[in-house]
Amino acid sequence: MVVNRVRAPEFPQYFNWLNTDKSLSIKELKGRIVVLDFWTYCCINCLHILPDLKYIEQKYKNSLTIIGVHSAKFDNEKEIDNIRQAILRYDIEHPILVDNDFKIWQDYAIRAYPTLIVIDPKGYIIGSFVGEGKRDILEDLIKQVVEQNSKQETLNFQELNLTLEKLRSPIITPLAFPGKVIATNIGLFIADTGHNRIIQTSFDGEVLNIIGNGKAGLIDGCFAETQFSAPQGMTFDQKNKILYIADTNNHAIRQIDLIKQQVKTISGTGKQSRNIRPHCGNALETSLNSPWDLVKVGENLWIAIAGSHQVWKMDLDGNIIGTYAGTGAEACYDSNILESVFAQPSGITTNGCELYVADSENSTIRAVGLKESARVRTVCGSGNLFAFGDRDGVGSDVLLQHCLGVEYAEGNVWIADTYNHKIKCINLSTGECKTVLGSGEFGLKDGVGTNAQFSEPSGLSILDSFLYIADTNNHVIRQIDLSSLEVTTLNFPGLCSPDFCIPAVP
Repeated sequence: MVVNRVRAPEFPQYFNWLNTDKSLSIKELKGRIVVLDFWTYCCINCLHILPDLKYIEQKYKNSLTIIGVHSAKFDNEKEIDNIRQAILRYDIEHPILVDNDFKIWQDYAIRAYPTLIVIDPKGYIIGSFVGEGKRDILEDLIKQVVEQNSKQETLNFQELNLTLEKLRSPIITPLAFPGKVIATNIGLFIADTGHNRIIQTSFDGEVLNIIGNGKAGLIDGCFAETQFSAPQGMTFDQKNKILYIADTNNHAIRQIDLIKQQVKTISGTGKQSRNIRPHCGNALETSLNSPWDLVKVGENLWIAIAGSHQVWKMDLDGNIIGTYAGTGAEACYDSNILESVFAQPSGITTNGCELYVADSENSTIRAVGLKESARVRTVCGSGNLFAFGDRDGVGSDVLLQHCLGVEYAEGNVWIADTYNHKIKCINLSTGECKTVLGSGEFGLKDGVGTNAQFSEPSGLSILDSFLYIADTNNHVIRQIDLSSLEVTTLNFPGLCSPDFCIPAVP
């Protein structure tokens, strides 16, 4: 923690602001405690501290102002519309200052995401905290400042009037930020991530089941009562009609029994793990850290654990879960499974011999062996945390940008190249990775091949001759006929947002 008296640098003029209809300044915030959150919306660690910030801003709203300083890592994150979508997706309710050229980052000598800077009511920096898990020490400092300045009567208790993005443009679509989709022999399952629920539909759009009441929570039970929190990846046990869910914000693995129409938690405690060291234990007694996707092979679940930068394995027969690959450090390092290193793995699929992982912060596709003496290798991508782009090719010549989804089918690995708004495909025989769908410009446009447009597609699933895409920022599911590469947008008549449904009149 920094305690020396340094005056907080003033914000530059003419920068873009979101969640407010006017620019703010350090000068006009005099008398209030100010917390600056330096973040970027791709970063899992930045997302982890958002609940802490919401708790702090609600508890101390009379004397404290939080300002998010969005210093984008990826080019795609510099787009104002994309930052606005992230604000809506994560329900951020404090002002956001857009720092695309790292000017404010440099003024405050920031070195890592996320970093919190605390400014006292007189405009001096009194605290700096790097990383997540700092709520208690942050609150202790705020309490001290409130107590000291209350005695001196120097606090400004006039709360800011903000114009929030969610009031300007609320998400009222039937789906909200769908993260993943899976096509099965009994229809589509959609992770309606922003609405905290799972939707089952037929392939012609008929809604078969709505699983979850739309409220964020961790409640098991029947479909109408159960609760999820930002569910993402899914895998399906066709024989037993069981769907497994990576319930990301609950840090849990959930099981949906479609025959009994019951949901239960099978792994995780509901609390985020802070332990990144490889370990294992009883599934319901072992805390997880933002599981993002999963795939079933035999009686094992293989799980992309984004928060701890690892791949985990769950033995469904023994109810044991633990680290399979990754040290917990954040980088790209190929080696044996115990010494390998990932960076926010967010998609996982398999051909039965290897797992293929969308290693999002590295913008790479990794392969993880499932046999004895298994190793991790990079299939394509630069393997550098800060090297990304949009380039087809082979191996390390390929450039991706924060890929979130992968799907194996017939010797190919399909990629949701999320921040390039494209779908790409790796031919595993030749190693060639090439663009198949999407123009590279974000938008919502049906068409053929690269004439179509997507907006941060995040999930993929193939069944027979069709590819299904969770087109996340467009709030839709897209269907692609692989024989013609024609892209169409699916409709789900009768499906509505849980916040805007009109009850049927009896």
